[in-house]
Amino acid sequence: MEHFTKISDLHNAFGIKPPENPLFSLVYGEKEMCKGDNKLEFSSGFYIIGFKKLKSGSMSYGKTKYDHDLGSLSFIKPNQKVAFQNVMLEEKGFLIIIHEDFLPGTSLYHEIKKYGYFDYEVNEALHLSPAEEEIIWNLYFNMEKEYHNNTDELSKSIIISHLDLFLKYAQRFYRRQFINRKPLTGSTVTKFHTLLNENFEERKTKEIRLPTVSQMAEKLNISSRYLTDLLKEETGKTALELIHLFLIGEAKNLLTEGELNIAEISHLLGFENTTYFSRLFKKEVGISPNQFKGNLLN
Repeated sequence: MEHFTKISDLHNAFGIKPPENPLFSLVYGEKEMCKGDNKLEFSSGFYIIGFKKLKSGSMSYGKTKYDHDLGSLSFIKPNQKVAFQNVMLEEKGFLIIIHEDFLPGTSLYHEIKKYGYFDYEVNEALHLSPAEEEIIWNLYFNMEKEYHNNTDELSKSIIISHLDLFLKYAQRFYRRQFINRKPLTGSTVTKFHTLLNENFEERKTKEIRLPTVSQMAEKLNISSRYLTDLLKEETGKTALELIHLFLIGEAKNLLTEGELNIAEISHLLGFENTTYFSRLFKKEVGISPNQFKGNLLN
């Protein structure tokens, strides 16, 4: 697998003309990449944003594959493995390629790392409505206009401003996508809680550790970040917060039943040590497990 450190080398691998800026590139209307049965597998030092409607071929990043059916906006972060094979676009599309070195000293240097969709899988791409697609294209063409303009001292800051707005709109549209897929979202929340219950029942007979967000996401066939963002939108809590609330709920029940001591409860719940359990319990409940148990006796 090749690792690209120069945007020009990636352009060359795609068979498209060299970029005008070595650290920032816009590619519009390229209908064919990786011709024939060729497969391009790579990682890079770039953020890559792509709008595509595939006519044939496939692309993948993360652990999943995207086939030619849906039009969508995808976000790829630096050092992520990407694969393109015989890609042909059905309609117009674009790529925005941002070298990591383009961002230091700008507002986006830290801000871009906050957008969770750069950690989503390819099958969790953003599917745009016609109105949203129009907004995205307008933002792209604003960037393109500046990209092809004569460079001066304000060129970079103007492009950064357009890009910042582009990413903010993507965040808004993802929230709309979560809302529009309420049945799917609700189903995921239900499955999430079912998995927590199954994990707890399994711990009664097996020596297994606390459930993790990545384990839960893998069983639900979605990425950890997508699971967290989906649950946050639906419940107001992250996946980790919901795991903790579940464990504390079970701990309260076990303390109320009174058949196990605190160390035994901690072990049953999957905590490696009682101190961590007690600290988490106090954080969530406001009092220690001993105080909670004492209140029950009183």
